[in-house]
Amino acid sequence: MNSRKWVRLFLTTLLIGGIATAAVGIVLNWKEFGHLLVRFEVIEFLVVLLWHVGVGFIFSVISQAGFFAYLTVHRFGLGMFRSLWNAVQLVLIIFVLFDLVYFRYMVFADKGDSIIPYVLTALFILAVGLAVAYIKSAQTNKGAFVPALFFMVVVTVIEWFPVLRINDRDWLYLMLIPLLVCNAYQLLILHKLTGGAGSSA
Repeated sequence: MNSRKWVRLFLTTLLIGGIATAAVGIVLNWKEFGHLLVRFEVIEFLVVLLWHVGVGFIFSVISQAGFFAYLTVHRFGLGMFRSLWNAVQLVLIIFVLFDLVYFRYMVFADKGDSIIPYVLTALFILAVGLAVAYIKSAQTNKGAFVPALFFMVVVTVIEWFPVLRINDRDWLYLMLIPLLVCNAYQLLILHKLTGGAGSSA
């Protein structure tokens, strides 16, 4: 893939990250946005909206860094584990999802809190990952399913780690959804940019 296509991928992913974060921010903070609109405070509304877009750009850059890192790790894994690489990735997926539930619950849950919200978050990430992996494998080949699922689950959780440590509900969703959107976009557009329908990454 030439530099022109890399630049195109970078800019489009940046734009998607900004738009996705702004959209999620409006939903999460609708009362604040709604009050600004009702009072016709357009400038303040645009300032808050642009702030979300800027934050989305940062999330997008994190997503792209994770994507390029995964492409390197994927090639390294294929070289080291060969036919066992898919099995290794599946084990890591299970491990990360378990940790996402268990350790978050142990660290952040108050006495008597249910573990269900923590499980639902992990299941949501898994569901999105399965859907994107299925589309990726349908567009390329069956061998792309596990690597795509690994990227959507494991890499997304790693990218999400900064706000996982804070555990603020709004920030969790404000970062998670744009990361999933950006990661899915990059994964599904890669083979179209490289012309590699048979790619497993």
